[in-house]
Amino acid sequence: MKKLVAQIQAEFEVFQKNAEAQVVKGNKAAGTRARKAALNLAKLMKEFRKVSVAEAKK
Repeated sequence: MKKLVAQIQAEFEVFQKNAEAQVVKGNKAAGTRARKAALNLAKLMKEFRKVSVAEAKK
């Protein structure tokens, strides 16, 4: 579970960096990368929820 949390943090950092580049600098390519990171974050969050529920049942 710690590995999953670390993955979520790393992906969020990627999202944050690219989203800021899009908003501040108007970098369209960074917007594409931010959207990709957001999709990856959604997948990781779903996985976190599944693992978290399983851990709570133990």
